[in-house]
Amino acid sequence: MITDNNKVKFNIKDKVITLYKSPDINSPLIVFNTFEGDGEDVYQALQNMGCSFINLLVIGNIDWNHDMSPWYMPSIYSKEKSFSGGADEYLRLLIDDILPKAKEMIDGEPEFTGIAGYSLAGLFAVYAMYKTDVFDRVACMSGSLWFHDFIEYCKRNEYKRLPDKIYFSLGDKEANTRNPILKTVEYNTRELSEYFKNLGSEVIFELNKGNHFTDTILRSAKGIKAIL
Repeated sequence: MITDNNKVKFNIKDKVITLYKSPDINSPLIVFNTFEGDGEDVYQALQNMGCSFINLLVIGNIDWNHDMSPWYMPSIYSKEKSFSGGADEYLRLLIDDILPKAKEMIDGEPEFTGIAGYSLAGLFAVYAMYKTDVFDRVACMSGSLWFHDFIEYCKRNEYKRLPDKIYFSLGDKEANTRNPILKTVEYNTRELSEYFKNLGSEVIFELNKGNHFTDTILRSAKGIKAIL
């Protein structure tokens, strides 16, 4: 374990975990699964937005197409790996091992616990609602809600906990693609936003300028801020 003032790094199994600790007691705890890096840039963006009293738990070294996908789906690009459906297995590691370890390190008991993610990690954040009641709030930024059968899954199944707040965002150019699967992303995101709103959650939907890869750090921070 490496400690640097408010920044603590530790490993569980093959995951590289960074906890940015709040100086306050009982501050919210937000889980952020990241594609690469340790989330320092997102944490700094949150500080710049005035979100200083937050415990941010960033999990890296994720096997992205495995850990973040709820079930098998062939790759949408010819040169990429298929999605191999490891979300349940990773979620168990997160709930049983990673979160308890992080909670030992923060001061007090979190006021609430949220989960946030970008792209496939946004999809995973929504999926987690159906598998665990641990998360009070969810932020899904540019979520991969084009994933095969996902909208149907959400409507067919009972969530374990309806979050107090759910945030969805998307780039306004993300649906402008020739790929017929990716093309559904805006329609699906809007549909799921309405679905959870009708169930009684406080839902925020935001359309940002740009495509999927525009301002990912800023969009991630905005999403986390929205559920605080």
